Amino acid sequence: MPSADRQADALRRLAAHLAPTLKADLGLRLWTGETLPLGPEARGDLAFAINSPAAITRLLRWPRLTTLVELLATGDLDIQGGTLLDLAARAGAANRKAAKGLDKLLLARTALPFLLGSTKPTGSNAFAGGQQDTPDEGRDDKALIQFHYDLSNAFYALFLDPEMVYSCAYFPDPAMDLAAAQQAKLEMICRKLRLQPGDRMLDIGCGWGGLVCHAAQHHGVTAYGVTLSQAQHDFAQDKIARLGLQDRVTVELRDFRSIEGREFDKVASIGMYEHIGLDNRDAYFGKIKSLLRPRGVYLHHAIARPMKRNERAFRRKRPEFAALVNYIFPGGELDHIGGTTDAMERNGFEVHDTEGWREHYGRTCRLWTERLHANRDAAVAEVGAAKTRIWLLYLAGVCLAFERGTVGIFQTVATKRTRGPAGLPPSRADLYA
Repeated sequence: MPSADRQADALRRLAAHLAPTLKADLGLRLWTGETLPLGPEARGDLAFAINSPAAITRLLRWPRLTTLVELLATGDLDIQGGTLLDLAARAGAANRKAAKGLDKLLLARTALPFLLGSTKPTGSNAFAGGQQDTPDEGRDDKALIQFHYDLSNAFYALFLDPEMVYSCAYFPDPAMDLAAAQQAKLEMICRKLRLQPGDRMLDIGCGWGGLVCHAAQHHGVTAYGVTLSQAQHDFAQDKIARLGLQDRVTVELRDFRSIEGREFDKVASIGMYEHIGLDNRDAYFGKIKSLLRPRGVYLHHAIARPMKRNERAFRRKRPEFAALVNYIFPGGELDHIGGTTDAMERNGFEVHDTEGWREHYGRTCRLWTERLHANRDAAVAEVGAAKTRIWLLYLAGVCLAFERGTVGIFQTVATKRTRGPAGLPPSRADLYA
């Protein structure tokens, strides 16, 4: 069995070989306590830490993204002195060049003492239930939703704005803080919906009640929200009472598909579509159509992936998708914007406007990451160290995806199709005045 000293020595040689080419402003911290620079001018304030040689053994034997996530969750691997965002910024642009110039024999010699090393089983932080594609197959949307949202209201409060808005903020002024940008987002949604006093509005997946309360307070609507999260429902009920909105706002713990015998003037779905699964697109939009009056306005706000060469290629599951649905959003899938608008038109909607907010969400996730990292001790006390590490990894990873353009987000405004005028203004200039 190779000794820990031999394993550490192998990493010392590898780091010395990499540093001149990698030129990264970070270090590799070993379980011995020493930090190996990964660049000639690397400072010692940020490091990727290997806290156990068994972590490398596990990665070499089970080279999957889920293995990496579990090792980061347990702390066997760690980012010390910052977040994944800092690591990405300080790693430099030389990664590919470094990989091409890597001494393959040295790499094999480095890996050998770890391949022969010992490891130990670790527990799983993934969702343990089923993730069926459709309700007909036994899909339990309530269990899927509660895994994500019922962690703790206090946990979410550590990184969200004061109104607990958990979706992309809107930054018409880049200098806006998170709270102001979320208020700007809520107001933009209301303006795009063309809310009028007395309108009956439905918010599908209403979260902690931010939109329904804003719409009632500032636009005079009667708002109805539904959520499958018990924690969100309880928070929203308290908020409605605190604001004195009981006569204008109702929030229920309910699946929106069970709503019957009601018709709404306006419907919003903000960050909920990502949870439904691609095989449920038609049922989703068909139900929303049934809840809208003729020419009622629908606002659809959802994350999307870029389309591939065909639908089959688009649906191919990538490793990062498996990690996301297992550890963060069980049952979730991201559509492409074409698939969304196709399904909307196929189910009786006329699409009027689609606006991309990708960079707004990148900024939002960056602020969320920074806030959670600053409050990480409180987060650990609330949900545990493993969940805190996973969520820091998740928020930072999503931020990088938006900033780099590997995912996007769109707001789409549509009306329930019928003959004659659409009922919307001929210009959208007022939205941005």
